[in-house]
Amino acid sequence: MNIKRVVIVGTMVVAMSFGGTSWSKLTVSASPVAKWSTTSVADEDELLVALNQSSDEELYEALYDGKSLQDIVTEHNGDIADVINLQVSQLTNQLQLRLASGSITVQQYEVQKAELKDIVTQSVLTTFSI
Repeated sequence: MNIKRVVIVGTMVVAMSFGGTSWSKLTVSASPVAKWSTTSVADEDELLVALNQSSDEELYEALYDGKSLQDIVTEHNGDIADVINLQVSQLTNQLQLRLASGSITVQQYEVQKAELKDIVTQSVLTTFSI
C-alpha cells in the first residue's frame, strides 16, 4: 500500500463529500479514471519529505492515531504550505489525466481545479479516523 495514494484518494473523497453547488451538479462515472502506476518513480516520496516523515509506516501510524496532516507537519517542524502545494499539484495532475482520458469534461476539470486549493487546505486541517 502506498500511503501517498491513500492520502490523495482520501483528499478526493473529502473533496467530493463537500457537496458544494458546483460539485453537486457534476456527474460521476463509475469507470476507472486512470491506472495507478506500480513502478517506482523516485527513491524519495515527495509527500513524506514534505511531512518530514521517514517512512510510509510512520505516516500511516500517525494518521491511524488520529492526527491530521497539519498535526504531523507541526510536530516535525515542516511547512504546511509545502504539503498543500504538493497535494494541489498531485491532484491537478490527476485531473489532467482524467481530462485526457475523457472521463471528465473540460467544464468539470475547470470547476474541480478551481476548488482544489480550498478543498486540500480544509482536508489538511481535518482529522480522519481510519
